[in-house]
Amino acid sequence: MSTFWLSLLLGLGAGLADYLGGVLLVRRSPSAKALRYFVALGSGFMLSAVVLEMLPEGMKANPSWAPALMLIGYCGVHLLEHTLVPHFHFGEETHHHEFISAKTSYSVLLGLATHTFFDGIAIGSGFALSHWLGWVLFFAIFLHKIPEGFTVASVMLAGGRSKTAAMNSALFLGATTVAGVLVISLEPSLVKAGLPLSAGVTFYVAATDLVPEVNREPGIRMALVFFLGVLIFVLLRQFAPA
Repeated sequence: MSTFWLSLLLGLGAGLADYLGGVLLVRRSPSAKALRYFVALGSGFMLSAVVLEMLPEGMKANPSWAPALMLIGYCGVHLLEHTLVPHFHFGEETHHHEFISAKTSYSVLLGLATHTFFDGIAIGSGFALSHWLGWVLFFAIFLHKIPEGFTVASVMLAGGRSKTAAMNSALFLGATTVAGVLVISLEPSLVKAGLPLSAGVTFYVAATDLVPEVNREPGIRMALVFFLGVLIFVLLRQFAPA
């Protein structure tokens, strides 16, 4: 299978995980604690992927501008979340008083769609450089996709939207992920900007959005799951074929 089709297929798989999260929320299948385990594992894996792979590869691809682009990616999401997008948690949103208008729920959708577009940028950029990096970034992103879809569907329901709208919002996040993959796959030269930008965005999502969710859970169990995510990445990096 060519790199183009492989990256597109995995981008589609990551996008479908968003939709699955939305479906699970509507059907009330998973518990909040089970989702937080995904968040903890994914945050540890994502942070490791950013620090050990995305940042070094971004520096190689664009040594002059990579640090600035990484900072722009991080600060851009921070600005978005503190202007257009109200505060929300990954997982089922229970603060219904915070989500009482269509405008608010759709602004959350816009913010998460920005995340997911750069998820796709990261996957596409990884495969543009190597299959190893592409697979690593796919797994890092996939681990937080179900909680992400769960989040956006719960916000839409809390904003008074229908179950169909909730599932469609999760599907939209999946579509923006695929769009991000396509941008890099169709124009691989954009990896010089795409990988550093997505590294900054991914670092923000992992360290600023996900890790606080881990810290909300009392006791050591959730922290151990976070470190398990780090350990899995380190072992994969150590023993995977060059």
